[in-house]
Amino acid sequence: MGTILAINNISGGYADNVVIKKVAFSVAENEFTGIIGPNGSGKSTLFKIISRIITGYSGEIRYQGKDIKDISHNEFAKKIAVVPQDLYIPFSFSVYDFICMGRYPYLSRFDSIDESDNKIIYNSMELLDILHLKDRDLNELSGGERQRVYICQALVQEPELILLDEPTSHLDISHQVQILDLLKKLNKEKNITILIILHDLNLASEYCDRLILLNNGEIVIDNKTENVLKYDIIEKIYKTVVVVLENPVSKRPHIVLVTKGLKS
Repeated sequence: MGTILAINNISGGYADNVVIKKVAFSVAENEFTGIIGPNGSGKSTLFKIISRIITGYSGEIRYQGKDIKDISHNEFAKKIAVVPQDLYIPFSFSVYDFICMGRYPYLSRFDSIDESDNKIIYNSMELLDILHLKDRDLNELSGGERQRVYICQALVQEPELILLDEPTSHLDISHQVQILDLLKKLNKEKNITILIILHDLNLASEYCDRLILLNNGEIVIDNKTENVLKYDIIEKIYKTVVVVLENPVSKRPHIVLVTKGLKS
């Protein structure tokens, strides 16, 4: 597999506050890679830099060998889809109209959605099991339903890479699993590369083949999931006592928090 995304010594943040410090890693085609780290470690800042929300940074980001600063907005949207953690929608849109926006990079100025676009849109809605929601107001949906709509809009862009910033935050266990199962399906069946920020270490363990652990804006370790989720690494970075067991079904690492009550 070739390299689809290369992050070369990136440093950046907000005004004079440098949050990310000389971060470097690459993502191979068709990988499902997770970025983890404690609160304030720089995960979301790194996400905003990669997705071009933050443009003031040093270093270089290359997509398939090309500096992302040299890629036009439309071409970027055709190749890379971005699903942020919090998406503020100030206006009322139907689910269908919102998803249609994912096709805009392919339309000329005076074009409208045609039959070929609709085929992609409806196939994507069916894959994400939201076809029955197409006429609903986006702001009336549940958190889990909205997340599926956001991912559907990303999917109709026909991207090669999807960037997601904690897409399971504020969702219950059932919806968390639904969202991550869908992403894994897209990764395996559509060969879409996934780079995802996750707060829950056990979800990261179950779905990610590789993890990048950030702390204080720097990479602590970048390795296979089982090599990152070790008790001594987690205890050192997260400042808490844990036990790492093996999930009896998936055989993946499972982290158990040792509370003060249990220790006594």
